[in-house]
Amino acid sequence: MSDHEFGKYLRARRALVSPDAVGLAPAGHRRVPGLRRDEVARLVGVSTDYYTRLEQGRVGRPSDSVLDALGRALRLGQAERTHLYNLAASPRRRPASRPRRTARAELVRVVDSILTGPAVIMNEHSDVLHWNALAAAVLADFPALSPARRNMARLLFLDPAAAARHLDWETSVRDTVGILRLSAGRDPHAPGLAELVGELSLHSEMFRELWASHHVHEKTHGRKRFHHPAVGDFELDYETLHVPGPEHQMLVVHTPVPGSASAQAISLLASLVAPPPSTPAGHPAPTEPGR
Repeated sequence: MSDHEFGKYLRARRALVSPDAVGLAPAGHRRVPGLRRDEVARLVGVSTDYYTRLEQGRVGRPSDSVLDALGRALRLGQAERTHLYNLAASPRRRPASRPRRTARAELVRVVDSILTGPAVIMNEHSDVLHWNALAAAVLADFPALSPARRNMARLLFLDPAAAARHLDWETSVRDTVGILRLSAGRDPHAPGLAELVGELSLHSEMFRELWASHHVHEKTHGRKRFHHPAVGDFELDYETLHVPGPEHQMLVVHTPVPGSASAQAISLLASLVAPPPSTPAGHPAPTEPGR
């Protein structure tokens, strides 16, 4: 068990839960926000001493029933519960390997076939492995970036133009940090993750604050607002398809509501970024009459 991270996560989560939210009457002046250790212990059904040692990393892995009770007491969602179990799991030895920076050819063809909205393939460290033309127009100019810089976390926190593109920037950066936290709980020693977290911590105060909050997030679906100088503001719904396999890759597709102003904006943008039609092999390009 990652005792240090497990204890920090428990402390961070209990600070977010008010006594009245779990049916406890507040008792006098409280020195810290959220629940006290003895209150969490009471809700979980363990002694205060045991819970204190659990936060301090002085006990072994708690039972599944205790983990379930912690999830209920701390009002954890599905992603937070998964993270709790990951942190409590025994360390697994695995060959050191960086997250795969390539996508399967079949997935690449899927993304290339999507012409009505931005689509990308990402890994759990937010590296963008492949994208279509609309993604390069809306999310970031991926072709102009080196492979190491094609990372949504780096772009959102370190690119000064990111907030102008991503109108829900604050939500996006919080969710992105949550995705990295979830990945760190799954494999805290993954090569490249510590380097990414260190770089962002060094250059972004916002990242440092969000990372310290221990927020976790699983990318699923939702709606985001964007801006492009050629078409103005628009909003897109996104859906995340998790690709089975140890690489933890995701196919993220953005689409507008049919018939909406955003659909018209994306249609116009698609016409602007579409490559010119290619001339079939063996056929000369047409010429104007009289030439």
